[in-house]
Amino acid sequence: MEEINGSDQGIQNKATVNALYKALAVGDTKLLSSILAADLEWWFHGPQNCHHMMKMLTGEAPHTEFNFEPRSVTTIDDHTVIVEGYEGANVYWVHVWALKDGLITWFREYFNTWLTVKELKVRPVGRPLGWTGKENRSTVWRSQPRDLFRRSLPGLMLAI
Repeated sequence: MEEINGSDQGIQNKATVNALYKALAVGDTKLLSSILAADLEWWFHGPQNCHHMMKMLTGEAPHTEFNFEPRSVTTIDDHTVIVEGYEGANVYWVHVWALKDGLITWFREYFNTWLTVKELKVRPVGRPLGWTGKENRSTVWRSQPRDLFRRSLPGLMLAI
């Protein structure tokens, strides 16, 4: 599994997110509730019939409804972990988790969607408002759905 940020906090956050997927696989709701904020901010993009994660985390569906098997887990900074998975030719998902003090506070889910994550930096003093120089934005992560290379999927950009 890839790691962009090797800080202690990044490593701990990656371990927390890996624990979440292991807990999902066996239906360990006690562990899930201990690592998810009660007021988890959630955003979903994809087909409406693919809200598998929401149904599993809320208890609306059993842990066996969908198998979220991570193919890559990447830490971006001290707060963000990106997880990617694909199951055959018709299922591709990306999860972006943000953590604070070891607790998952927000979650972005992209189902059958290409995702590019860019880090937007503060505009330097003296630069015009619309300035978009190379040093002002950088791609930190991009979807890599290996077995879906011939499919056309909608693409989104997440700015962090």
